[in-house]
Amino acid sequence: MENWRKYEKTYFMPPEPCYDWVKKDSIDKAPIWCSVDLRDGNQALIEPMSLDEKLEFFQLLVDVGFKMIEVGFPAASETEYQFLRTLIEQNMIPDDVTIQVLTQAREHIIRKTFDAVKGAPHAIIHVYNSTSVAQREQVFKKDKEQVKQIAIDGAKLLKELAEETDGNFTFQYSPESFQGTEVEYALEVCNAVLEIWQPTADNKAIINLPTTVENAMPHVFASQVEYFNKHLRDRENVILSLHPHNDRGSGVSDAELGILAGADKIEGTLFGNGERTGNVDIITLAMNMYMQGVNPELNLSDMPHLAEVFERLTQMKIDDRHPWCGKLVFAAFSGSHQDAISKGMHYRIENDTEHWTVPYLPINPEDVGRTYDSDVIRINSQSGKGGVAYVLEHNYGMVVPKAMREDLGYAVKDVSDVNHKELSADEVLEIFEKRYKKYTPVFKISEVHFKQINGIQTVVTIDENGKKCNVEDGGNGRLDAVSNALASHFGKPCDIFCYEEHSLKKGSDSSAIAYVGITGEDGKNYFGIGIDHDIIRASIDALESAMNRSLEA
Repeated sequence: MENWRKYEKTYFMPPEPCYDWVKKDSIDKAPIWCSVDLRDGNQALIEPMSLDEKLEFFQLLVDVGFKMIEVGFPAASETEYQFLRTLIEQNMIPDDVTIQVLTQAREHIIRKTFDAVKGAPHAIIHVYNSTSVAQREQVFKKDKEQVKQIAIDGAKLLKELAEETDGNFTFQYSPESFQGTEVEYALEVCNAVLEIWQPTADNKAIINLPTTVENAMPHVFASQVEYFNKHLRDRENVILSLHPHNDRGSGVSDAELGILAGADKIEGTLFGNGERTGNVDIITLAMNMYMQGVNPELNLSDMPHLAEVFERLTQMKIDDRHPWCGKLVFAAFSGSHQDAISKGMHYRIENDTEHWTVPYLPINPEDVGRTYDSDVIRINSQSGKGGVAYVLEHNYGMVVPKAMREDLGYAVKDVSDVNHKELSADEVLEIFEKRYKKYTPVFKISEVHFKQINGIQTVVTIDENGKKCNVEDGGNGRLDAVSNALASHFGKPCDIFCYEEHSLKKGSDSSAIAYVGITGEDGKNYFGIGIDHDIIRASIDALESAMNRSLEA
């Protein structure tokens, strides 16, 4: 790329060192959240939402727990205006929710905005004008004093109209294109606005710093925010707000470091929707706090529902790898990952741990409405024995012996590889049962009888090629006796090296599953399973399948 020389830094550092934020290693409480989905998010859609869709989206935001919601730019279109009037006139705004509306610092737009918010139980009037060098020189062709005066005049008009208009109003000011503005000049403009508004403890004002076009590394923005945090007039009566965009892919970091630097409020959207590369993703921010034991003060416990409504109303697609909410973010295909997750889950059960520390899972997926059977352990050709075993145990209560897992793992991976597809839990079960349950291509055991004489004596009826014969033998137990009978009949070893069994269901009518592994004439191991209400019959069926596999090899 040869044209790199025509670009340069377009941000400004504070006039003094501002690095106190770096002394903090985490966020200790949630900020004030303000959703701008219905304004910034909506204006970025190819097809903006209809009135009914905006109403449904508003209710979704309320249900999630947002207490500040920017509902639009009411002077921009009739739909925006009617949406706001509908919310107010139909009493759809909960008592604990504050709506926010945006207006440029232009008189006719401000006046129409106040007309739209008449009767609002509580509304934030968010006024802005651009202060950046590029906008001053190229768009407005005004000097610093003239641009500052635009902000002052807008602030004065807000105060005047608020006194004349029915409703409860808070004022917010944004120096748009903040990151392209000299930091000390942006502070000068904001302080001039605050001088007009004279905020108090009971009537705070909001100063909002937007990365309208993100143009610097996150630590630069944090230093800029810290400078404001230290030098804003009436700071104790001011809510310091941030409005990060994601042009450099650092919107989340801008917000997180900005909070460390002193910000009180974050404006963003669900799933990062917004102009160009989007606004900061509030869900990611909230979940990042949640995973460190901080209450995000938002209800994200049903992420699939949240995603479904968002995609339907916005006609946007959430990426499968989107942090915390994508379809694959908890998925483990790698065999080593699956094994670690499986062992971690067993560790939690065995040790009754208070805190979540499962490998590869930063949170419990169930906390956000995801499930283990379809969202976590995913089976394909890259999966391992631990993952396959976990799927069978978690979904069907089958605890596959460790000795058997490698053989099973390869069998499942082979099917996935040949078919070039991920396998569902039911498909894994189908492979498991087809390979090990009632596998009788060589022979069947139709009857078994036992007598207790010098140990256990047995008569095994073997059905081979349509012919039946009775084989007598003995052993130190029932299964040993049957094993010896099969070995003598076929003239091949049937040495049991693995035997495990457990119930599949609790109660008097529960079925039992038995797992048997034998060593064949070739020195290889062969396995079978049996499922029956009678554990002896289940064990014999398992041995029957294992021996058939050995003979067929």
